Order: sequence, then structure tokens, then C-alpha cells
Amino acid sequence: MSQPVLYEKIGHKAYITLNRPEAMNSMTPEGFELIGESYKEAAQDDDVRAIIVTGKGDKAFCAGADLKETIPMLVDGKVKPEQMDDAFLKHTNAWKPVIAAINGYCLAGGMELIQATDIRIASEQAKFGLPEPKWSIVPAAGSLARLVKQVPYARAMEILLTGDTISAEEALEIGLINKIVPASNVMEEADKYADRIIENGPVAVQTIKEAVIRLQSLPMELAFHEEWRYAQQALSSEDIKEGLQAFAENRQPKFIGK
Repeated sequence: MSQPVLYEKIGHKAYITLNRPEAMNSMTPEGFELIGESYKEAAQDDDVRAIIVTGKGDKAFCAGADLKETIPMLVDGKVKPEQMDDAFLKHTNAWKPVIAAINGYCLAGGMELIQATDIRIASEQAKFGLPEPKWSIVPAAGSLARLVKQVPYARAMEILLTGDTISAEEALEIGLINKIVPASNVMEEADKYADRIIENGPVAVQTIKEAVIRLQSLPMELAFHEEWRYAQQALSSEDIKEGLQAFAENRQPKFIGK
């Protein structure tokens, strides 16, 4: 039996692939835990500077939790929701950028997985939605906290309360995704974004991500104060010296991530 989640590192990029194409890449509790473990592996690898998460096949990124197994186990208390939190990056101290390559249906838990990512590339046939309320389930793997911060309130509530799916075009219109490309180009485009990020100083990139996420919950005046503290962390790095020297010498910098 094949692994439900695959992990691979190539150069400075880590790839997390949901590997149940026969089930629209829906995940069991084991699958969600493996996603979390993959994120941890990438976070602990100093050589990884960008993470790409995608689904196997051409039908789905992830159709959510396997309802025949996951929800009954949650209801019976055989698995705790917090056991799957790492898959949705709820309590992460890892600040490496995550790019979603969305190659098809992105529903329920799949839609919640992408809300934890930073950049989202979708195929033309991708569909998005949180159909949980249609089955009297609450989408509580991040959507209740994140979605209203990522898209306009009224559109977020429409998605949450109706359970209806939206097209890739609608997702782009409301800012849920960054770009739509032909299905055959999704991974290529995700790689291009990752390569552009990898060229930048990893200390600066990870500091930016951490600051943006942590400062969202602070009052504006305090957030302004704290953002300078984050900037000062990067100013004390070895990479900034290399960046300034490379600029002065009109060459590409060689960052070490320290």
C-alpha cells in the first residue's frame, strides 16, 4: 500500500504531495498527521528555503477528510483534532514560505490546508469550497479563524454558510488564490515562484513571514513597534552583510541563511 503523503527534497525546495488520487486525495487522520510531519521535516532542514504542497493526479488537490473514516473517529474520540493541527500549521514556529499547487478540487480540509499557505497557484478546472455544513459539520481546521482575514467578509461568510463551491476564476477575483494557469503548468508555475523566493535572503524571507502572521493580532501602534524589532533581527544577520556587499559589487548574493 502506497504512502498517503510523499515527501521529497530537491535543492532548496521541499515537496509535500498528497498521494491518494483514487480517493480525490482525501485524507485519513494518518494522512493529516503525515502532512504535519512533512512540514516539520522541512522546517528543521536548514537547506530548505521553500515548500510546495500539491495533490497527486489531475483531479484533486485534496477533497478534504475521508468522511467514512475521519469524522467517525473524531466523533467517537478515537482521534483528537489537535493531533492534526500541524497539517494546518496552527501552532508552527517554522516560517518557511509555503506554495500551494492546486491541480483540481480543493474542498473542505483541502480548502483549509491552502489557507495555511502563502502563495496559491490553481489550474483552470480547480474548484474551492467548504461543504461541511451540508453534512452538519463545522469547518474548524482553520477556516473560522483564517478565511475572513484572507478574503472579504461577505464572500467568506457566503462560502462558510452555504457550503457551495466556487470556480478558480471566482477564487482569483476574491483574492483566495494568486494565479490561474493551465493544468499542465501548475507545478511549473509553483516552481517559478519558489525559485524567485529562494533567490532572496532566507533570513529576511522567514522574518517577514513570521512578523506578518504574528502582528495580525496586535493593535496597530504595537504592531508598528514590533515590526521594527523583527527588522532589527535581520539587520544583525550575516546575510545582510553579503546582500549589501553583493549590491555594491553588482553581483548575485550568495546567502547562507544565517
